[in-house]
Amino acid sequence: MGLHALSGPLVRRKLRALLPTLVVGVLGAAGALAAPPAAQAAPSAESTLGAAAAQSGRYFGTAIASGRLGDSTYTTIANREFNSVTAENEMKIDATEPQRGQFNFSAGDRVYNWAVQNGKQVRGHTLAWHSQQPGWMQSLSGNDLRQAMIGHINGVMGHYKGKIAQWDVVNEAFADGSSGARRDSNLQRTGNDWIEVAFRTARAADPAAKLCYNDYNVEDWTWAKTQAMYNMVRDFKQRGVPIDCVGFQSHFNSGSPYNSNFRTTLQNFAALGVDVAITELDIQGAPSSTYANVVNDCLAVPRCLGVTVWGVRDSDSWRPEHTPLLFNSDGSKKPAYTAVLNALNGGTTTPPTDGGTIKGAASGRCLDVPNSATADGTQLQLWDCHGGTNQQWTLTSAGELRVYGNKCLDAAGTGNGSRVQIYSCWGGDNQKWRLNSDGTIVGVQSGLCLDAVGSGTANGTQIQLYSCSNGGNQRWTRA
Repeated sequence: MGLHALSGPLVRRKLRALLPTLVVGVLGAAGALAAPPAAQAAPSAESTLGAAAAQSGRYFGTAIASGRLGDSTYTTIANREFNSVTAENEMKIDATEPQRGQFNFSAGDRVYNWAVQNGKQVRGHTLAWHSQQPGWMQSLSGNDLRQAMIGHINGVMGHYKGKIAQWDVVNEAFADGSSGARRDSNLQRTGNDWIEVAFRTARAADPAAKLCYNDYNVEDWTWAKTQAMYNMVRDFKQRGVPIDCVGFQSHFNSGSPYNSNFRTTLQNFAALGVDVAITELDIQGAPSSTYANVVNDCLAVPRCLGVTVWGVRDSDSWRPEHTPLLFNSDGSKKPAYTAVLNALNGGTTTPPTDGGTIKGAASGRCLDVPNSATADGTQLQLWDCHGGTNQQWTLTSAGELRVYGNKCLDAAGTGNGSRVQIYSCWGGDNQKWRLNSDGTIVGVQSGLCLDAVGSGTANGTQIQLYSCSNGGNQRWTRA
């Protein structure tokens, strides 16, 4: 794409346009509440990509086109192999708001519902982009366009509120080439703050969603475009703009080849306090070694959430002539598939004991399972921190906080005063939490905060859900 790759975004738009998201709210960029570190070797080999990735708390996903869900070969592979889904075109601007203020979620919901029915998490793609705008939006400019962008974000995120793991809030805002400049788009011409406005709007629209910036040709650390994106993310983090993650499309080809410094790029962005994800992976010719290298780069970075390949089989790719995916057009596995599966099975995992304490800001005491109980329904309390296993909470990429390895932080209801307890992990939204940079821990299902009852600070104070009030009894640090 652009200067470094074959075929530009316009070509991709045309190709994609020819093609007729269980979901969880995944945890945000965390400041003091950071994603867990990777640790030891995976204990066993899994036979599918999604299961192998899950060993390290990551996902391995694919782009799904609603028009292909009637293809049994396509859906069989997609259901078997992947544990995350991105709608290929169905959640983009032209699909979801074909007329201003008139939203159409039929195609997006078809992808989303298929994912939910098959136990997949969903990435949302994409809310603000210079491409694939409907005609009515293309005709706008200035403040009118800015308000239309805000209205679109609110409309789409409102429809999927609490259901999407990650949103690509802004897509491809930087120019190709060596300038490091912003792309000269109609959105950019509304003012240089448009990206910040988009992220702030998105956070208000759905506090449970992880908010990502997504771009291509930003994998090589030495490129000007990469550095420009890095500077923006660093600035956002310094000023408190709500950005949780950065997506690297990773369309590698002869014009934009894989470089081993990709791992450095991922590490440097993660060091800013954001998660990273490989969001649209395809590699010209599907070389096994390069696919394995990319996966290992993600596994080497604790804040890498996972990998999404952009399509199931070569015939589903937006660049089928490149044969860039893990499955041949007939659905058979390529050698690259085996290389990726082996990399995932040889990757790192976070064992249940490799957790951390969650300490109340007001009390200085830890989130504790009373008497080290393991029974489902045991309500949590505050207690002096002592480092025991009943105070060790492991954060997973699915948005769970696990204790003992198989018990999840669980909300017994969705209203004020609902007890917060441990319960066997089953994947429900009442077991998904968002760890925010302000120290709050918010239930994905309820939108309420983890709260020490009565603003108590003493040993034995019980834990509940309550409307977020910014009190010290609702702020936590994770160590």
